[in-house]
Amino acid sequence: MDIAGFLKSQFLCHLFISYVFIGTGLLVNFIQLCTLIIWPFNKQLYRKINCRLAYCVSSQLVMLLDWWSDTDCTLYTELENYTKYGKENAIVVLNHNFEIDFLCGWNFCERFGVLGSSKVLAKKELSYVPVIGWMWYFLEIVFCKRKWEEDRKTVIQGLYNLRDYPEHFWFLIHCEGTRFTEKKHEISMQVAEAKGLPKLKHHLLPRTKGFAVTVQSLRNVVSAVYDSTLNFRNNENPTLLGVLNGKKYHADLYVRRIPLEEIPEDEQECASWLHKLYQEKDAFQEEYYKTGIYPGTAIVSPRRPWSLINWIFWASILSYPLFKVLANMINSGSYFTILIFALLMVIVSVGVRRMIGVTEIDRGSAYGNRENKQKQK
Repeated sequence: MDIAGFLKSQFLCHLFISYVFIGTGLLVNFIQLCTLIIWPFNKQLYRKINCRLAYCVSSQLVMLLDWWSDTDCTLYTELENYTKYGKENAIVVLNHNFEIDFLCGWNFCERFGVLGSSKVLAKKELSYVPVIGWMWYFLEIVFCKRKWEEDRKTVIQGLYNLRDYPEHFWFLIHCEGTRFTEKKHEISMQVAEAKGLPKLKHHLLPRTKGFAVTVQSLRNVVSAVYDSTLNFRNNENPTLLGVLNGKKYHADLYVRRIPLEEIPEDEQECASWLHKLYQEKDAFQEEYYKTGIYPGTAIVSPRRPWSLINWIFWASILSYPLFKVLANMINSGSYFTILIFALLMVIVSVGVRRMIGVTEIDRGSAYGNRENKQKQK
């Protein structure tokens, strides 16, 4: 192992990265809170400021993938569509098979300059999580409780609020609703059989209502749907902890641009269209497992330096108070004070690990199990 690899695996490095992320996040959350006074007078200025503030936080995670772990991200797409990415509003449909699929989605956004303004349909519980959840609240992220009878009105209102958004944005959505596991897949395919739908091998059945409402609410605002299918070479099973340890992965992302006018407006027809889309995604995934490539032209989009520059900026600002406190404690000679400081740093690290844990497959929600079982009753 080289020196860089050794340092990336060290707990103290992870501790410092966690400190910078938490410190930046809490400062950004506080600044976002202060920007609320702008909203009544200039809503669009508030939004532009919060896009930049959100970038300060989310780009740190992208920095880990791009610059810390040096993960390769290859995009497969049509060249005529490539020139449009980042220059229009879009709904991005992502598969949900890996622990870092959301991070690769953010990486996709970052490569085309829309990370700060990117949106997601997120579960309500995440809105209470410090740093990321609070950042999303000020960024007007659409939250749902995963109970459609309660969510419909809230989701529609949240989407309609984005119709006059001043920045190009991508709305990222996992139509499967929960991360793929063998158990959830088995139950999902039982539902497919009961409903007379073609079975999928590599995906769960998509939840059509949220997608249909998203398309209806953002029609004439969003130009296209980007159907995105992610995979990793050599049967890699990437994890966020692996990224934090500097492990390099090799991601392949296939993106199809589908003009929004090709998607039916009727809810039932839109649902049928989405089921067909997932059958096609399944076929692309199956072909990838056989050949190791996706259709289209393979493009390695250049890494933008801004995520790294942003991290260096915040690390420089936050290093001074950290090392000043540490120096004062060492000079004081109080072992108790040093112990308290060490415990606080460990708590910071554990806090980041807990946030990482929210995304881990083994700790994923039972949503797919519970909801699919209810549909079979």
